[in-house]
Amino acid sequence: MRSLQAKITFVYLALAALLVGLSVVALFELDRIADKAREGSKVAELVDAALEMRRFEKNHLLYGQARDLEDHAGYAGRARELLDRDAALLDALAGSGTAMGLRDDLTRYIGAMAAHADAPTDEALSNQVRILGNRIVTVGEHLAGLERQSLNTALAAHQRNLLVWLAVVAVLLALTGALLARQVTRPLQAMETRMEAVASGQLTRLALDSPEREFVSLAEAFNHVLDELERRQHTLVRAEKLASLGTLLSGVAHELNNPLSNISSSAQILKEDLPSPAGGGAGGEGATPDPATLFHRQLIEDIDTETLRARRIVRALLDYAGDREFKPAPVRLAELVDETLRFLKSKRPQGVEVRLDIAPELTVLGDRPRLQQVLLNLIINAWDAIGDLGDIGGELSISARAGIVGKSDGFPALAGQCRPGSAVIDLSLADSGPGIPPERLPRVFDPFFTTKAVGHGSGLGLFISHEIIEEHGGCIGVANRPEGGAEFRIRLPAAPVETTPENKKDNP
Repeated sequence: MRSLQAKITFVYLALAALLVGLSVVALFELDRIADKAREGSKVAELVDAALEMRRFEKNHLLYGQARDLEDHAGYAGRARELLDRDAALLDALAGSGTAMGLRDDLTRYIGAMAAHADAPTDEALSNQVRILGNRIVTVGEHLAGLERQSLNTALAAHQRNLLVWLAVVAVLLALTGALLARQVTRPLQAMETRMEAVASGQLTRLALDSPEREFVSLAEAFNHVLDELERRQHTLVRAEKLASLGTLLSGVAHELNNPLSNISSSAQILKEDLPSPAGGGAGGEGATPDPATLFHRQLIEDIDTETLRARRIVRALLDYAGDREFKPAPVRLAELVDETLRFLKSKRPQGVEVRLDIAPELTVLGDRPRLQQVLLNLIINAWDAIGDLGDIGGELSISARAGIVGKSDGFPALAGQCRPGSAVIDLSLADSGPGIPPERLPRVFDPFFTTKAVGHGSGLGLFISHEIIEEHGGCIGVANRPEGGAEFRIRLPAAPVETTPENKKDNP
């Protein structure tokens, strides 16, 4: 996956390298121009020496003073020194042999001047001196002109190169701006639009058309926040519904308790007031029971049985709606399961085998009576499901293992309050029954929903179990097994090591 940071870093380094290169070229050009200027000063120095030499030449020709001749000789010697020093420069500037020709002219000029000093009245020598001197000055001025032209050419080239480099930098800056607008601004604008939609109540997932790793991570984080917000919103709505349902159930249950108690009491009185179910002779051993009395007694027993069933439903409603104190403590899972199985020993169907795979040291942090209520509901449901298969028997497997949320294997449709990174105990109850119809799986934890036949379930057992597990900060899920039957998995927080019973004994 591409990274926007890497791209920006690359563009920054490219621009930095370009600026460094431009600076180096500019320094090189300026150094070359400085060399040209230094060369120009050398040529100017030679021209100045030639002009001074000509000036004292004219003074001597006009006035014949010995001092002018001495000064003329000094400047002539200076000009010769400059020619010897800068011969290569002059040749490079005006062509090979320029310094040599100028040196020859200067030598003849000095010789002619010396001859004129010996014969001041010789006009031919005077003309020769003027001609040679004029030639030296002319060549010097020509050299100065060439040097100025070279300097101007170097300055023009430097200016042109600088403009080209500035144009290149401007184009690269424009391309960089366009890249940033395409890679940064547009995704940010799209995210701003989606955030405004979220602020208005539309939980729309963010799909950025950008391959950059930073924006992909940002979109994933944003979508995760939306998912969490939606989940919490659903949880809040569900909690509000359940709170309202609890209030309603509490009121209904209290209102039903008195009528049910009266019905039960009346049924017991009627049952006691019925005559003895004997006909023919009172107390005769071979008497035939009165059919009407037997029928009435059966009806009263049915009323009493259904009343007890209704009272159990009301008690379950009160258990759900009630606000009992939650007291978490370390609970040995193996001991709790063994105890629960002993309680249910009389209800275990014939031919059903129970397999346990729970390490003795596995300890959860929870409210023991409530966790036992969950186990009672799940085990009874499993045995009922196995019993629906008839007398062929079956198996209930109960296993547990420790794990870390996010590192251990997941479970289909796992719902609840499990948090990644927390230490948990996973408890699994798998039966060999017929399983749960797939279309009913999402509703098994809904209140008053049951897969049992009419009259054989209140639809509150799994609902209350779900609420108890969530109250513990755990989660519960259900799925059908590939080999047949259903599997419930409960994930509960593991008790901290320092709070387990055996450590409390070791460290009082």
